Amino acid sequence: MSTNRFAVRSAALTAACGIVALIGAGTASAHVSAQPGEAAKGGYAKVAFRVPNERPNAGTVQVKVNLPEQYPLSSVRTKPMPGWTVEVERVAIAPVEVAGAQVTETVRSITWTAQPGNRIGPNEFNEFEATLGALPTNTDELLLPTTQTYDNGEVVNWDAPTPPNGEEPEHPAPTLKLVEEAEEGHSHGGSSDGQEAGEQPAVAGDDTARWLGGAGLLVGALGLGVGAGALARSRNAGQAAKQQESEKDES
Repeated sequence: MSTNRFAVRSAALTAACGIVALIGAGTASAHVSAQPGEAAKGGYAKVAFRVPNERPNAGTVQVKVNLPEQYPLSSVRTKPMPGWTVEVERVAIAPVEVAGAQVTETVRSITWTAQPGNRIGPNEFNEFEATLGALPTNTDELLLPTTQTYDNGEVVNWDAPTPPNGEEPEHPAPTLKLVEEAEEGHSHGGSSDGQEAGEQPAVAGDDTARWLGGAGLLVGALGLGVGAGALARSRNAGQAAKQQESEKDES
């Protein structure tokens, strides 16, 4: 009997570990991100700001993306989004040359605000799209701090840079990695001829998070399967022992 109890406890522990892995997989990528995660230096890129709603009892009603003024962009265009209004804040700057062109104005921020009756609800996400360019050639990444406002008044600032050790902060800022055209290997919507980006899939931004999520689901499924198998074997062993005792009594 003690062996059977040990087997049952082991099965329950394994199943619990599997459930924890499943839960962890679901929350691994729950933060605001820029998709795709790469674009060509000096080119134009279509970026989708992916915003998940993390609160079970509140909805997201405003998303504000701040663009770095030290890397001015000559062109920012937003895609119309039903149920939301958008405001692009532009500011004058001292003349500066960007990708071969002189820029005297840049975009400081893009703000999407939900119209009455609209929001990103619990367990939902949405993507806010814009084309950005010309992208700078003198940096390897653009940090795009984003503010997420909920309808209960809570404000979450996604503005923390990733430290040199690579450990993800609690509220990481969306980041667009900038690479040389020859390093891309596939199209990220960037070009150096001043042509803006067209449609393209979000393939690079959260591959790691998706992989981790898939691995967590696999581990969780395996844990549940192993736990169920161990429980079934313990039950079969108990039934076999009872049958043997019964046969001895009859004989």
